[in-house]
Amino acid sequence: MDIENPDTAVTTRRGLLKCMAWAGTGIVWTVAGGVPRGLSIGEALAAPMADGFTFVQISDTHIGFDKEANPDPKATMSAAIAKIAKLPTPPAMVIHTGDITHLSKSEEFDTAGQLMKGVKQDVHYIPGEHDVIGDDGKQFFARFGSKDAAPGGWYSFDQGGVHFVGLVNVLTFATTKAGSFGTDQLAWLEKDLKGRSASTPIVVFAHVPAWPIYPQWGWTTEDAPQALAYLKRFGSVTFLNGHIHQVVQKVEGNISYRTAMSTAFPQPKAGEGPAPAPLRVPAEQLRSVIGIREIDVFPNKSASVTDTTLA
Repeated sequence: MDIENPDTAVTTRRGLLKCMAWAGTGIVWTVAGGVPRGLSIGEALAAPMADGFTFVQISDTHIGFDKEANPDPKATMSAAIAKIAKLPTPPAMVIHTGDITHLSKSEEFDTAGQLMKGVKQDVHYIPGEHDVIGDDGKQFFARFGSKDAAPGGWYSFDQGGVHFVGLVNVLTFATTKAGSFGTDQLAWLEKDLKGRSASTPIVVFAHVPAWPIYPQWGWTTEDAPQALAYLKRFGSVTFLNGHIHQVVQKVEGNISYRTAMSTAFPQPKAGEGPAPAPLRVPAEQLRSVIGIREIDVFPNKSASVTDTTLA
């Protein structure tokens, strides 16, 4: 299946939700019976779940950024956290899919850490390329790394019948200008998945997309095919990432790929302009093109993903 372009989506409820997602709506994921399903925050507010569980994805907060595209990413990150707090059914957890800071500075990590204290749920982090500048992520992993992580920072855990896998694909980004897992992490992933039933729902989260959205801009992970080969035997796999600051989705067999909005600023669509860069929009429109994500998981259904803007 090709990448879905909301510009050509038909005017149906499904099409409208896709258009909303492209515009930067936030997403809440719910998980029931081990299968993720997404609702909009509006839907979640109107009709709390009867079963299953919800988790929230937040991404690309870029604390420390101060250019015209968003002079105050602290305020928009705070707005995102406030959105999470208003959900009538509190999410089971929150995942942050990288670029929590803009330049990996100590004061940026300090500020981000203080802001994230506003999240009352457990938070699971993986780094973006902006979090590993100059020290291969030493500060990031010391502050936000999982205590159960392998030496390279990747880890997995189980919740609500779902196996979650947090992967790191940014440590070579500065030189390769693309995502990469590396042989050690791929070997770990194969071992981590080995012996698990094919009926186990899998949610993978990383920073850089696992499929080649636009390799010219580094919107790809070079050795993802090997990782995906280990995942193909599972009946339900949802792959969540950030990095491109917009929602693009693809379904290929049993694997659903979904990129997420930033809480800081949008970026142009693939190929529109010479390179990926913060996209400036009128100040009054900014919060309509950034947001968070809800993920809903219900029994015997695919993960449902809803992007909700901060507007």
